[in-house]
Amino acid sequence: MHVTFSPMADLVRDARWGRVMESTGEDTYLNGLMAAAMVRGYQGKDNDFSKKGTIASCLKHFAGYGAPEGGRDYNTVELSERTLAEDYLPAYKKAVDAGCALVMTSFNTLNRIPSTANRRLTQDVLRGEMQFDGVLISDWCAVAELLPHGIAADEKEAAALALDAGVDIDMASPIYIKNLKGMVENNMIDEKRIDESVLRILTLKNKLGLFENPFKDGSETAEEALLLCAPHRKAARDCAEKSFVLLKNDDSFLPLKKEKESAAFIGPFTDNLLLCGSWSFFANDQDCVTVKEGVTNNYPDAEVFFAQGCPTVNPGTEVLGFQKTPPKEDFDPREALEAAVALARKADKVILTLGEHRDYSGEGASRADITLPSCQLELFHNICKVNPNVCVVLFNGRPLDIREIKGKAKAILEAWLPGTEGGTALAGILYGDASPSGRLSMSFPYCVGQVPVHYNHMSTGRPFAGDYRTTRYNSKYLDIPNEPLYPFGYGLTYTAFDYSDIRLDTDILHKGDTLCASVHVANTGNRVGTETVQMYLHDMAASVTRPVRELKGFCKVTLEPGESREITFPITEEMLRFYDINMNYVSEPGQFEVFIGSDSTTCNRAVFTLHVV
Repeated sequence: MHVTFSPMADLVRDARWGRVMESTGEDTYLNGLMAAAMVRGYQGKDNDFSKKGTIASCLKHFAGYGAPEGGRDYNTVELSERTLAEDYLPAYKKAVDAGCALVMTSFNTLNRIPSTANRRLTQDVLRGEMQFDGVLISDWCAVAELLPHGIAADEKEAAALALDAGVDIDMASPIYIKNLKGMVENNMIDEKRIDESVLRILTLKNKLGLFENPFKDGSETAEEALLLCAPHRKAARDCAEKSFVLLKNDDSFLPLKKEKESAAFIGPFTDNLLLCGSWSFFANDQDCVTVKEGVTNNYPDAEVFFAQGCPTVNPGTEVLGFQKTPPKEDFDPREALEAAVALARKADKVILTLGEHRDYSGEGASRADITLPSCQLELFHNICKVNPNVCVVLFNGRPLDIREIKGKAKAILEAWLPGTEGGTALAGILYGDASPSGRLSMSFPYCVGQVPVHYNHMSTGRPFAGDYRTTRYNSKYLDIPNEPLYPFGYGLTYTAFDYSDIRLDTDILHKGDTLCASVHVANTGNRVGTETVQMYLHDMAASVTRPVRELKGFCKVTLEPGESREITFPITEEMLRFYDINMNYVSEPGQFEVFIGSDSTTCNRAVFTLHVV
């Protein structure tokens, strides 16, 4: 393995789209940081990926793939020039600046032109404005798909269009292989264009060191020693723990007290091995640690009970697998429900493991209904009737509509698809040997009718404030609130944090200078905890409408009980730039709001003025 098709830097705001699972969320700034970090992680900090343990990265999907109409995979994308430039392109640019070796074209159209044939996008923007000089590869069969898109009449025209757009590698389809040689011989394309692509591919192979060692990192001995080794499992457990997001924890329901209270672990994910994401199809599910195993292996003295409760999907539902055929669930749902209810009655607390089947998210997994299956909701409501002390642990690849869960559960822990060590990591979090510290990189909608929903929206000329049930002529719904159920940046811990007012070292920012915004953050609880301090900026008046706020900095700080620390964010004029009314990337003088707090809804605010000379 010398190339990985990652990072995915697509901005996502519609939970119906299955590929939000592999994205880094709804925020442009965060996406850019994550994309660049992943490139450095794959290729090494000095971008010498001939070294042992490095791999060439492929940025995807260029461009705008994360905004398909209706959240339906492969569908048309309609983005204005400004929205594309302001929101979607910056994360790709960050990955290019970090040195990604390849870029992959996206399946979708932009401006009604498929990306694989979009010369303006690939040549002018990618290679011109972004100065990318690496290999451009199509997505799977995307060159052949120019025919059903309706912009190529035959294979030769498809090949010519893709080659003219600078696509060096035709992934999976036979279009290039079958047609390019004959097209050169018949003077239909210039052989120099073939040479350009060949040179870029050979340059990549040379950078990988494959001419000296075509089997780079291909050691069977190292494979046996490394795969699933103890340090790797520990890293997997650590990553899983840090990714969990505590959404609700009334009356400090969690962590569980293993010496004082019994717990019934009930639900279709309690003893479920399908804990890896859909792209992990090289993984062996049998290597995963289930929740049941994580609890019994690490807390043998805890008083616990286990039950399936219900199927993962509604009976009779066929699940389309991705590379693998998912195993069938073969048991009597009525008997499983009755057994679960009986266990819930005798336990002090219930941990309900609910969510969506692994194959319900990922590529080709768009969903119009993002609620839990009715069989799981039936289990939830029946358990709550006999024991209201319920914590729901969610397993899913996308934000879900969990209004019913929020209304009754005492605690909600979002576990996503936690991977090989998921069960061990969850056991540690639930019993308090580790503390949740994750934050949402994508809003959880109140219901599917809100999507696409994101925190950094525009205010409109009639911004809504108040009760949606008593006002009419504002930008709102008649039947639901505008706000998501859980916002971007949100996440609880097992302790509590207090923020001071924001202190500015000056309220005037000049071009070339730095303004510092500071807060004191204190751990007011009785446990050590990690807080993610977030800074947002808002341009209060500009030549075009601006988002109500935008993330521009964050800092993770771990504090002991009673400890406090000053957190300072620098603000420069460059951070205030945007595409103005003439599509120039500039800053404009005027007033700006700075918000610092624990999530994107914080009201902790100060105002400063930018002077541009």
